[in-house]
Amino acid sequence: MIDRNHIAEIVREYIRETDYFLVDVRVSSTSRITVLFDRMQGGLMVEDCVKLSRYLEGRLDRDREDFELQVSSPGLEMPFLVHGQYIKNQGRKVEVTDTEGNMVTGLLRNVTEGGFELTTEVKRKGKEVEIKELSFNFDQVNKVKSVIEFK
Repeated sequence: MIDRNHIAEIVREYIRETDYFLVDVRVSSTSRITVLFDRMQGGLMVEDCVKLSRYLEGRLDRDREDFELQVSSPGLEMPFLVHGQYIKNQGRKVEVTDTEGNMVTGLLRNVTEGGFELTTEVKRKGKEVEIKELSFNFDQVNKVKSVIEFK
């Protein structure tokens, strides 16, 4: 079976000293390899995925084991899996679900190794809006994902 850690190491070798970061590597029982990666500034282009795919293809041996390879960005609807996604999305609107199932939406701020802050707007009776600053440790969070806003 294809070793997930080996694939991850090849990807890390490729992205070393760039603004790309690895999000996830998945290997199915049918030898389908899925590599999710992103970039700190801007988004990924199709060419970025093609280049990494070719790099991986050149370092894997199809004669030893056949596989299907898919390389892409994680997508906007996918929950954050790694610290780099939190850093990249600072200042953007996110939806946080804590470990108790409570959900809150706000601007992601001040990401550290241990957690982050969220600036939320709480509407009161009438038109009054109260701004609240919430702090979360990563172990208090079940899921965080981007909120898509249409302006």
